[in-house]
Amino acid sequence: MNDDGGQRTDIRTRTPLAAVLAANTISTAGSSLTLIGVPWFVLETTGSAGRAGVVAFCATLPIVVAALVGGPVIDRLGRRRVSVGSDLICAFAVGAIPALHFAGALHFWLLCALMALEGLAATPGRTARYVLVPDLAERAGTTLTRAASLFDAVQRGARMAGAALAGLLIALVGAESVLLLDAATFGTSALLVALGIRGLRAAEPVRDAAPVSLTTYRAELRETYAFLLRARLLLAVSVMVMVTNGLDQGWNAVLLPVHAERELGGATQLGLLTASFGAGGLLGALLYGAVGHRFPRRAVFTVAFVLAGAPRFVVAALTGSALPLAATMALGGLAGGMLNPILTTVTYERVPQELRSRVSGALTAGCELAMPLGGLGAGLLVDATGARGALLVVGAVYLATTLSPLVFPAWRAMDAAELPRQTEELGHGTAPHRGAGNCATSHTQPAAEST
Repeated sequence: MNDDGGQRTDIRTRTPLAAVLAANTISTAGSSLTLIGVPWFVLETTGSAGRAGVVAFCATLPIVVAALVGGPVIDRLGRRRVSVGSDLICAFAVGAIPALHFAGALHFWLLCALMALEGLAATPGRTARYVLVPDLAERAGTTLTRAASLFDAVQRGARMAGAALAGLLIALVGAESVLLLDAATFGTSALLVALGIRGLRAAEPVRDAAPVSLTTYRAELRETYAFLLRARLLLAVSVMVMVTNGLDQGWNAVLLPVHAERELGGATQLGLLTASFGAGGLLGALLYGAVGHRFPRRAVFTVAFVLAGAPRFVVAALTGSALPLAATMALGGLAGGMLNPILTTVTYERVPQELRSRVSGALTAGCELAMPLGGLGAGLLVDATGARGALLVVGAVYLATTLSPLVFPAWRAMDAAELPRQTEELGHGTAPHRGAGNCATSHTQPAAEST
């Protein structure tokens, strides 16, 4: 069977899936370098937790903007082009930080601007790769649940390795050299995607898309958000994960680096702690992929989120050594590894193919809306109350948030595998493709998914 371009669509091959998984492995490991390297660089050069929070704010605010309006652009330009272009821009932005620092020309405002550019470019590329998962799974002849679990497990394994490597490299060669290595990972990811999914129809521009105009763009965004407002479960997920992602950003960008610098002895401990969370996350994702379908989703999701969230904040606040926190983070990672496969599968089941890229961008924007304030707020909270007070406050908010699936009725639909009727109500009468965006992925993990 041939598609409109004359290419066969019935050939089973795992090459495109393998290429995207390899690209994500390399770029995600690099993201761990940035996650640890940039806050440590700011703390070393300024000594201010508040300034580390400002940099985190500048890095994450453009993520929300890009996710909010980027869906229609991804479809028109093509997912392959967007992914490659995104990685190349990110390579420039991250690589420029150490280059300007070595030249003595890196002002604080310029650091903030470069991190903002990286955040603006990273989200469309990440979304473009993520929404290909259903097509890649079908081409590879595997189930969507397995592909989603594998996608998440590979990312978590890469974060684990990247975090451990970042701590060691910062101690050995400095944060500046670590950022240069991260720039190289973006370039490698761009090359793998450019070559690995060439000719894949789902990665090319949408041929029958309406001409670009402000009217068309507004109509598509209106249709997207109308769908989400009717999809109560997705809306509930977006709100909950929005809050926890903001709190996680404060943990990753400010609270954990400050705790490691003041109490634990340095960047090596920071890297190992983050790696322990990643190791648990990898095991959790693989475990859920193997047996998770046997258990009710809402129960697993709620218990896992409670274990993955508040305990690490409390243990960090009440202890001054790495071992108790490492054990807590490993357990939290194990629980957290089960979250994204659940969210991914639920979202894939409920969003029709024609809305996939747009809904993905909208959900990403919603889930990441609080991230800019998370890093900034954590930095200001540390300056105002001290690290211990900030950890306890954020941990308490985290616990209250993760109990919401037990309170609100919309979460009961998480265990239903059928598509809600709101799709037909919006005029999409055809049977939906099992594809959607990355709602949300929870950032209850050691690194923000910036590549």
